[in-house]
Formats: sequence, structure tokens, C-alpha cells
Amino acid sequence: MSGYSFSLAGVPLVALGSGALLWPDAGLLCVSDLHLGKSGRTARYGDAPLPPFETRDTLMRLEADIEATGARRVVCLGVSFHVSDAAHLLPEVEKLWIARLQAGRSWIWIEGNNDPGPVSMGGSHLAELPQPPLAFRHIAQPSASGEVSGHYHPKAHLSLGDRTVARPCFLVDSDRVILPAYGTAAGGLDCRDPALRILMRREALAILTGTTPQAIAMPAPD
Repeated sequence: MSGYSFSLAGVPLVALGSGALLWPDAGLLCVSDLHLGKSGRTARYGDAPLPPFETRDTLMRLEADIEATGARRVVCLGVSFHVSDAAHLLPEVEKLWIARLQAGRSWIWIEGNNDPGPVSMGGSHLAELPQPPLAFRHIAQPSASGEVSGHYHPKAHLSLGDRTVARPCFLVDSDRVILPAYGTAAGGLDCRDPALRILMRREALAILTGTTPQAIAMPAPD
């Protein structure tokens, strides 16, 4: 499996091309911002349509990462469901799929900014997960160290000749890693945005997702 290896607080980690983070020594796979059920919610409220099978695509990629890494623990870093009621509105086949992924392993739902965690589904439900020397939470705290978070859906915009492309990315420095959104239809925030610049050190890297993850200097504001 392709990935970019780095260390945070002395812990070896791997940023996978899918947008998941692997802690190999702990058998732990971490994903953020799955936004399951987003297409169903937009359809019910008459918003712009999304691909109808985005939840299944997200679950298919997550299953592939679990199988490829042999993860014994899965941490979902908040906004796992697009809105608080999306978990019980999922089709039964998707609920069963999640239950099958949970079977035989520890599964932790971290609370997000707009979801308390799917309490009707299996697994543990926590505000955050201290796992010294690391701490897993949904939104980064400015004074934190050894922090793994999500929330911002960072993307790097790159110029390729006469066009600009956006790639989801991890943001990494000596204090923290901010994960990209894992959900198929999650969107993203330009990593040059002040909300991200204020959190990250000047030497921060952006690790681009894709078939072969690569690290670049975190793009500076224009």
C-alpha cells in the first residue's frame, strides 16, 4: 500500500494515498470527515444533487484500507455522518456494511462539530481519544502537541501548466497532523486559508493524496 512515512511526537505514522492515517505499531487506522449519508440529505432538502452512491463508495474505500493494513483499531475523527440524524436514515444494507467492518476490532467514533457520534451504532463514542503521546480529536487546538485532527478538509491547489488542480492533503508539522476529508463528497478548504495557516508552523508540509502520496512545502498565500 502506498503511503508517506513521517513521525509525530516520536511516533512513526503513514499518510495513505486514500486520505487515511496509519499508526502501524498500534494497528490503528484513522479517518476523518466521512460525511456518510450526505447525498441522501441533499436529496431530501432539494439541494444540488450528489452522486447517489457516495456513501457506498466511501465504505468501499474504507474496507479496502482496513483489509490492506490489517487494522485492529479504527478511529473516526468526527462528522462521520453528514448530519446528526443521518446514521439511522442510512439504508439497511449500509448499516449492515458498517457493522461488518466493526466486527472483531475496536471502533471509536469521535464527536464532531455537528454530530454527537452515531450512538445507535456499535463502537465507542468519545469526545476525544488520548493515546499518549498522541491525542485524537475533531478540531485542532492551537496549543496542542502530538495532535491528530480533521474538520478542515485541507486541499492544496497546484498550478499545472495552464490549469489549476486541487488535491486533498494532510497538513503536518512538529505539533500536529490535520487529516483530509475521507468522504467521497466532502469538499475541502484551501490550505492557504488563514484558518489553517494560523495552526501550522512555517515549516509545515502538505502531503498530497493519490496513487503515490507526495510531500510539498505547505503552499503559501498568494
